[in-house]
Amino acid sequence: MSAPGAGRARRRAAARTSGCRRRRRRRRRRRRRPVVAGAGGHGGDGGQRRRRPLRAAERRAGPDAAGRRGHAAVRLRRRAVARSKTREAYAEKLQRLGFGGPSGPNAGREIFGTAYCTALYLRQRLGGAPTPKAYVLGSAALAAELEAVGVTCVGVGPEPLQGEGPSAWLDAPLEPDVRAVVVGFDPHFSYMKLTKAVRYLQQPSCLLVGTNMDNRLPLENGRFIAGTGCLVRAVEMAAQRQADIIGKPSRFIFDCVSQEYGINPERTVMVGDRLDTDILLGVTCGLKTVLTLTGVSTLGDVKSNQESDCMSRKKMVPDFYVDSIADLLPALQG
Repeated sequence: MSAPGAGRARRRAAARTSGCRRRRRRRRRRRRRPVVAGAGGHGGDGGQRRRRPLRAAERRAGPDAAGRRGHAAVRLRRRAVARSKTREAYAEKLQRLGFGGPSGPNAGREIFGTAYCTALYLRQRLGGAPTPKAYVLGSAALAAELEAVGVTCVGVGPEPLQGEGPSAWLDAPLEPDVRAVVVGFDPHFSYMKLTKAVRYLQQPSCLLVGTNMDNRLPLENGRFIAGTGCLVRAVEMAAQRQADIIGKPSRFIFDCVSQEYGINPERTVMVGDRLDTDILLGVTCGLKTVLTLTGVSTLGDVKSNQESDCMSRKKMVPDFYVDSIADLLPALQG
């Protein structure tokens, strides 16, 4: 005969043993989850810290997505902080940050930024023009990419108001034979430039092209400045025209990469910090997606999209996320 309470003691012991088994199984499952573990927060301090993956994202990605090797490392670069750069400048920056890649005179050939892809787009659209010319609201780097494919650029740099009022502004001389207005990030954007852009666009054959639609650019300490999308919207509104957008989430920039390198979408990962551009592009093109939390979008934004009834918002959910872009370095170097 058992002592009083012995049955309860055995049941408690069995429950403890069963609980230990369950905890061990959960730990093993967590180790197998297809997610890049966070190693350091926004400051990249390198502290070892695991993050739980997003459950819906994990189910969509499949159990072996992160474990596969040999994904094509496609760099769809948007911009450095506030300024457009040439492909060579981006290649140098990637080397400096430790992401590797080619070096030397032709290092920029593997970098596909919006400036370069805008140049490819204009070369396609203006190919029949004997001397294609564009009015550029953007940086010297953007103009350099256009010039490299034979598109003459005007308008780069400061342009203050000319004259005392609207009549004088409208009488300011225009360049002849301008076939496109190109809007990129332009710290010298002004009312005079906007007025000239509208005058060029009164010609129906003049193209309106925007490099990207980023509404703001993040800086350190949670600060930000207005992005290129704000300038594109201003020109669209004034000209009553809709721009052809080259950068993410338009798939044109990915098509440029695919045509050059024969990229297999099933073996390609899109990494970015914005749900409405980077992640949406990846989903649109059938790529696996990784959100890095050191930029614009947050996990709260992801969860809000997951729980939304709007199908367009549900598309903006990444397969994986990392705390910092630096967390990807071990995978790239492994």
